[in-house]
Amino acid sequence: MGPPSNSGFYVSRAVALLLAGLVAALLLALAVLAALYGHCERVPPSGLPGLGDSEAESSPPLRQKPTRTPKPSSARELAVTTTPSDWRPPGPWDQLRLPPWLVPLHYDLELWPQLRPDHLPAGSLLFTGRVNITVRCTVATSRLLLHSLLQDCERAEVRGPLSPGTGNATVGRVPVDDVWFAVDTEYMVLELSEPLKPGSSYELQLSFSGLVYEDLKEGLFLNVYTDQGERRALLASQLEPTFARYVFPCFDEPALKATFNITIIHHPSYVALSNMPKLGQSVKEDVNGSKWTVTTFSTTPHMPTYLVAFVICDYDHVNRTERGKEIRIWARKDAIANGSVDFALNITGPTFSFLEDLFNISYSLPKADIIALPSFDNRAMENWGLMIFDESVLLLEPKDQLTEKKILISYIVSHEIGHQWFGNLVTMNWWNNIWLKEGFASYFEFEVINYFNPKLPRNEIFFSDILHNILREDHALVTRAVALKVEHFKTSEIEELYDLFTYSKGASMARMLSGFLNEHLFVSALKSYLNTFSYSNAEQDDLWRHFQMAIDDQSTVILPATIKKIMDSWTHQSGFPVITLNVSTGIMKQEPFYLEKVKNQTLLTSNDTWIVPILWIKNGTTQSLVWLDQRSKVFPEMQVSDSDHDWVILNLNMTGYYRVNYDKLGWKKLNQQLEKDPKAIPVIHRLQLIDDAFSLSKNNYIEIETALELTKYLAEEDEIIVWHTVLVNLVTRDLVSDVNNYDIYPLLKKYLLKRLNLIWNIYSTIIRENVLALQDDYLALISLGKLFGTACWLGLEDCLQLSKELFTKWVDHPENEIPYPIKDVVLCYGIALGSDKEWDILLNTYTNTTKEEEKIQLAYAMSCSKDPWILNRFMEYAISTSPFTSNATNVIEIVAASEVGRYVAKDFLVDNWQAVSKRYGTQSLINLIYAIGRAITTDLQIVELQQFFSNMLEEHLRISVHAKLQTIKNENLKNKKQSARMAAWLRRNT
Repeated sequence: MGPPSNSGFYVSRAVALLLAGLVAALLLALAVLAALYGHCERVPPSGLPGLGDSEAESSPPLRQKPTRTPKPSSARELAVTTTPSDWRPPGPWDQLRLPPWLVPLHYDLELWPQLRPDHLPAGSLLFTGRVNITVRCTVATSRLLLHSLLQDCERAEVRGPLSPGTGNATVGRVPVDDVWFAVDTEYMVLELSEPLKPGSSYELQLSFSGLVYEDLKEGLFLNVYTDQGERRALLASQLEPTFARYVFPCFDEPALKATFNITIIHHPSYVALSNMPKLGQSVKEDVNGSKWTVTTFSTTPHMPTYLVAFVICDYDHVNRTERGKEIRIWARKDAIANGSVDFALNITGPTFSFLEDLFNISYSLPKADIIALPSFDNRAMENWGLMIFDESVLLLEPKDQLTEKKILISYIVSHEIGHQWFGNLVTMNWWNNIWLKEGFASYFEFEVINYFNPKLPRNEIFFSDILHNILREDHALVTRAVALKVEHFKTSEIEELYDLFTYSKGASMARMLSGFLNEHLFVSALKSYLNTFSYSNAEQDDLWRHFQMAIDDQSTVILPATIKKIMDSWTHQSGFPVITLNVSTGIMKQEPFYLEKVKNQTLLTSNDTWIVPILWIKNGTTQSLVWLDQRSKVFPEMQVSDSDHDWVILNLNMTGYYRVNYDKLGWKKLNQQLEKDPKAIPVIHRLQLIDDAFSLSKNNYIEIETALELTKYLAEEDEIIVWHTVLVNLVTRDLVSDVNNYDIYPLLKKYLLKRLNLIWNIYSTIIRENVLALQDDYLALISLGKLFGTACWLGLEDCLQLSKELFTKWVDHPENEIPYPIKDVVLCYGIALGSDKEWDILLNTYTNTTKEEEKIQLAYAMSCSKDPWILNRFMEYAISTSPFTSNATNVIEIVAASEVGRYVAKDFLVDNWQAVSKRYGTQSLINLIYAIGRAITTDLQIVELQQFFSNMLEEHLRISVHAKLQTIKNENLKNKKQSARMAAWLRRNT
């Protein structure tokens, strides 16, 4: 699946899952009610033809989901019941994993969604289907369990045992006495009259029906969109991780691989796509005489259910051939016509070829389809042969040249193609090792990008896109390791594994492994692993075994322990270590990284240390790898002399997953080197020193003054990514919001403006003279907004003037696009420095745009006004007029986030809290309390705020809010102390 987004323009997965969960709960309740009145037809003694036989070719016409009264079991119908756990006897249906009684071998699957271009659905759509599953019995059983959820069972039959010598012809039938659903564990249970025989194969024949929903992007789902000025619809699938069971009864676990023959029945005006190439087409009529197209597809390789994919759409495509295999990219006709898919098409084939050559394993399927959906919550999905993307991460429009879009598309396309080996060819045995696919796919994104763009600074980009984010989230007390020892998960727990730890920490583990071995040995071990487990499943220990084999076959790389022992210390343990080097003694120690460490805090036992690879440089020269495999160890070679030229930096290129601390002398030597000749320290290590120092100071490992000392040299710093790291750590949201409470702002303004000249002049000149020069400078594209915003916030006159110029040009001539990296800042200061005239222009633009991303950007800009009456009018519009009713942005909250708006919003709530609550909900009021109260530092302020909101909240919410406000107060008091120390340091150094 595609990596989680770091962009502010995507809804977080947690929020998406919450919303989806609410919808799913509603659907589940409806399904339970429907199933209680549904039925599953038992085949009469004479039997019915199997799937694909001529007598079974007709399917029910488009109809509403039936409501029927169950008949006695002696009739031709079986009552399908849903039995809650407290109504049924204990049994295997209470377990979260399927019992190992049946092994699926092959699926013949037919789906018939009733999607018609002349009758577009309104919210939901019926689909019917049939599946014949060939299984091998391993244990005698008269109860069959497989996954099924949100479906009605129409017919159930078990044929067999199958005769192996006659093309699996059936030699009998096992009567099905009952079919029922354990909804809480998502099982369909078939009760048989007699047990199946171990070693024999059988065919389960099931007919079913269900509903496709537009709002739920799991299982089968709808996209309704506009193309060529017309309203259209498509149907697509998302089955990872456990949503195949939403579409058809199946054995929905990653280790239960099988082959699939897929048939899709669809309207003749649509095209049907699946994992494999089209095998053939025919025509059939429904009972109303309407003609439908029956598209069949070739047999898939062995694969898990979560990789099965279907799309029914009215799209165009472009194609190219790479090494004899066709690559097609499908999109809306408008997007194909304007060339928006061309960039993705041009990079897809070479990416396949690069990875084929790297692993010496050809892509397994005869074709690769990629499709761009108007709306796809998962951003991207690696289905074998049919990868699905959201348009926002695949289409490159002409106006995107000055965004990071080109690199973003390259990353995500590379990630999904990487899955064709990691995940599709070799699949993790169970979800506790999901990092084996997501972590390695994330790592190889960067290898692919580096191969095609060798001038891009790979270490700095990995830090910016991966390492910086995960190091901010990870710590010793987090309960989440990369590889989990848990063998059983609830469905919701599996979904929660798609997070930064799986993707970013997983990629960091792969990068560290490559770093302390070498690239040749790293790739050689992966080749062996991929070859051995092709079309099969693997666990983490299987990977380590193949790495150990590669290490044992050579003598250059010597490790202090087995690769399993080394890497288990990282993947089975939460958090990461802080490595501290005393350069006077050469003593190096490790300890866990805690958030807000208290003195002498440690939870380490003798078995909880990490085996840490230490790549390092001394005086600019790379040194030999050493290992810290104990709590503390002496490295005499790391001692430094009194010479001004003697300095040491640990963690070369930041390939190790840890932070580095030094004693006072170590930091002093580095400060001296930065002030004397900063270029002697590589860019990645200037980044590292600043990011590590500020993080360690924030969490009580070192003093804030130690981190601030590293910023003295910045007048000589011309790398924007280093400046970005400084500003992200130094000019925080809390500092920006609360500068009026302290005397730090004028000091910080004087200190930073004195050092900003060089970097500001470089990029302000580019913006004025040739902004297109930035289009291939990825680090500038992701860093410029913070630099520009800080310069204007500090009152740099040239920044304010440039913002005004760009805003005015855009207002007068909208074709003069504001450069995207600084558009947020320019719009904000255009409003802040303007009047109601400029504000009304943005409101008009907001009203006329249909793009949610642009609406959010404009709403935030409109909240930048310094005029209370304008902000008040903004909030009045938000609760009363149409432009804002369809937008998810809470206007009151974003107004309350500004310094002026905090007080305006508070007064507005006094008169309008019922309307605000109705418009945005109770949670919005709670968020507003936090926004308005974010500067509180006393208990009296808390009491006053609670009294203010007392009539708006119920008692249990007041208690929760009080606890949160206490937390905010304590955090503010801590920040106040930190700010006071920063102010004192700035006075001494300004």
